Amino acid sequence: MNHHPGTPGGHLTPTVPGSAGAPGARPLRMGVVGLLAGALLGGGAGAGVAVVVTSDGDAGSPGVSSGQVVETSEPATDVAAASAAASPSVVTVYVTGRGGSGSGSGVVLTEDGFVVTNNHVVAADGSGGVVQVRTADGTLHDAVVVGTQPSLDLAVLRVEGAGSLTPATFADSEDVVVGDLAVAIGAPLGLSQTVTDGIISATHRAVSPGGDEGGGAVIDALQTDAAINPGNSGGALVDRTGAVIGINTAIASVPAGPGQAGSGGNIGVGFAIPSNTAHRIAMELVHDGSASTAVLGVRATTVSDGRVATGAELVEVRPGSPAAADLRPGDVVTAVGDRPVTTSKDLTAAVRRAAPGDTVALTLLRGGETSEHEVVLGRADV
Repeated sequence: MNHHPGTPGGHLTPTVPGSAGAPGARPLRMGVVGLLAGALLGGGAGAGVAVVVTSDGDAGSPGVSSGQVVETSEPATDVAAASAAASPSVVTVYVTGRGGSGSGSGVVLTEDGFVVTNNHVVAADGSGGVVQVRTADGTLHDAVVVGTQPSLDLAVLRVEGAGSLTPATFADSEDVVVGDLAVAIGAPLGLSQTVTDGIISATHRAVSPGGDEGGGAVIDALQTDAAINPGNSGGALVDRTGAVIGINTAIASVPAGPGQAGSGGNIGVGFAIPSNTAHRIAMELVHDGSASTAVLGVRATTVSDGRVATGAELVEVRPGSPAAADLRPGDVVTAVGDRPVTTSKDLTAAVRRAAPGDTVALTLLRGGETSEHEVVLGRADV
């Protein structure tokens, strides 16, 4: 998998979470969840291609009717309260381009029309494509892509002619813990303003939307069992107050056996970009049209004990990089801070979770001995 130029790790050898384990275990495949309609309606490729096998999208077009925003003065449940608070800030994104046409979701950043979504949602736009956004009140607007950050699967749109949108409230994703209520809002299969609920199943999952061929995006994701399906991409994952804790980006699906059709929909394993990362990158895109990720300056590969992945071995340390002062080829990174690292993808995700200039503590295995090294992360060229 070739990573975005300048991002940490260069060519890494990632493993899909869950693939290292008992011999014969069938690995999951990872898929983006935004634009299946590119294949179904437009007959195109590009953004219509999704996972290792699955397409990344949903069925829908600008002609699909908008759902109704949930409004309730006395919500009966936490889910109803979260939906009532967050739904006005979730939009449906329609894209038509050379690669086909389809739809995804987005979250309002500012009252004057900036919206964050996934990069893979707008990838069908290409040159001369058309992007439209349907707001929660059902109004359809033209939109333009302001900027993208493919290595984190994020993009920002500007909705034209939007007078007073309702900005989402973003929570601190560092406060999210396993077991917290999670409510997903978006447009699965083009069905705007769809609400599903579940819990946070795990944090710090290193995932690649689109699988190992996903263009280099590696995300330190929140995992949820709230139903996420094609078309939820770019939509909101919110807490019980309706504050955004993540931007939905990918689902896992079970690979097909011989003579069987694979599952391309929800199996209870979905992933979201944490709100701290999503909001930081999105606001950089709003202000500058570009956004930087942190870089360590190494190329790594996954090592194992023959059965289970045990760390990320550095096969190259780039001269002049942040890693060059203290790290060397052959070092095996086993943790970043208090986060265990068992694969090269874990290392990439942990670095990209941080911001340029942050100091991270790396736990290394070198010559049979364990040591800790602090590194100030650099800024990736974008």
